[in-house]
Amino acid sequence: MNSEFNRMTIVAAAEVVAEFKSHSEMEILEVQWGIADEVSASGKAGRVACWAKVALARTEPQFQGGSRNKVLTENGLMTLERAMVETAIKAPPMTRDKEAWKKLIAGLRLDGFEVVEDGDGAGDGFSFSSRRKSLRIIRMLPEAIPGLDIREAENEVMALLNAHGFLVAKGHLSRAMSAFQRGEWSGANGELRNFFESYLNEIADRLGSQETDSKMKRDFLGGVVSPAFLLAEYNEWHENNQKPQFVQGLMSRMHPHGGHPGLSEEEDATFRIQITLITARLFLRRFDQRK
Repeated sequence: MNSEFNRMTIVAAAEVVAEFKSHSEMEILEVQWGIADEVSASGKAGRVACWAKVALARTEPQFQGGSRNKVLTENGLMTLERAMVETAIKAPPMTRDKEAWKKLIAGLRLDGFEVVEDGDGAGDGFSFSSRRKSLRIIRMLPEAIPGLDIREAENEVMALLNAHGFLVAKGHLSRAMSAFQRGEWSGANGELRNFFESYLNEIADRLGSQETDSKMKRDFLGGVVSPAFLLAEYNEWHENNQKPQFVQGLMSRMHPHGGHPGLSEEEDATFRIQITLITARLFLRRFDQRK
């Protein structure tokens, strides 16, 4: 079965729980979830590792549909990884200042979820009052629509970068994802800009461009190479710079000047990762089909 959450999210969930639960409370959860026999460590660090290992093991195909796939919680039966995440988001406000909480929120966003206050439809997982509020996770994008899974997009983009030897672009993307997972939003944004520019440059070079300037390479992809790689009929590129064009517009969006009041850095970084991965998958698939 496919895991609902990535490895970082699962580990971070275990770390968050360990931040606000005592040893005895964690032991009670292990008994409730039926994993006590699989947890051999008594220290918190060891427990975190054991919980993550058990949860990850239960995402393997042999557990699909089996009785050990689900655990008992106050909200009914659910997978162990989901139970860990649901427990983690009950963390008190003081725990939400910890590094593990940042990792959990970043991991959930990569999985297509965000943390909101109960009754809200949006939130960034960080804006809380001092009063204890009930939190829940919701999907950021519809689950049933093909092509919107960010983790699948990342995997496919990485595979295409490897297949065509776009190693510089791959390096930028890897650093962007790592920075995002550490909560370093500015660093992630900078690497995403470099990634977007780099893979388009590398595509242009492979298709015969002799230009050294990145803007001229994009012009080559739209108006020089035949057939055009960037499609004017889709407004991806236009020889008239005054006309709407997606690629240059996105490039400008990735290079804003300064912060913008009312916008969350995390919210903006998440948007950039989503649109960058979806766009890269489109163009790298197109290049793969042409080659």
